[in-house]
Amino acid sequence: MDTPPRGGRPRPPFRLVATAGVHPVNQALPLGSAGHTGRADLAELMQRVARGDKEAFSALYDALAPMVFGIAIRVVRDRAQSEEVAQEVMLDLWRRAARYRPDSGSVNTWAATIAHRRAVDRVRSAQAAADREHAQAAREHRTAFDEVAEQVETRLESEQVRRCLRGLTELQRQAVTLAYYRGLTYREVAQTLRTPLPTIKTRMRDGLIRLRDCMGVTA
Repeated sequence: MDTPPRGGRPRPPFRLVATAGVHPVNQALPLGSAGHTGRADLAELMQRVARGDKEAFSALYDALAPMVFGIAIRVVRDRAQSEEVAQEVMLDLWRRAARYRPDSGSVNTWAATIAHRRAVDRVRSAQAAADREHAQAAREHRTAFDEVAEQVETRLESEQVRRCLRGLTELQRQAVTLAYYRGLTYREVAQTLRTPLPTIKTRMRDGLIRLRDCMGVTA
């Protein structure tokens, strides 16, 4: 029994189904109520449902659906989602009827347990989805903020570097620029500037110290 019965008394969408009694299907009944059907009657109906009796399932549906909906709406707090949960519970009862054991409790209690579990799962699922959306929005906001902050910081730093470079001597500025912006070695810098290697090393050392002091970098 993997699908709900299609013969006998059909089960249309939950919000449109009318009960056999005075209560509409999507009207909450007190927990533990099953209309006018007694415990023994429900157990017998469940046994018949387990054998694939569609008429028995129709009767079981009318007896339990209001209670199931009542539990769902008290937990979920949303009518449309509660109706969906109630439908899922009733389908569970149809599919799992053969698992019911009278000595483990009443049909009413069994259905209520399934209904509560389904409703809690729906709330947790909805909360998890909302949490994922909030986390994604936070990540997107943070990424955008970080990108802007990084651009601003890079620009400010570049301006400060240019200002500090202007405070160096011509040879210091050329040597530092060739080494750190063009990636030349000390020897390559010396050859490019046609200056002795020891002089280049000294000028670069002094230039870097002045740059460090100018930019406020501590050793």
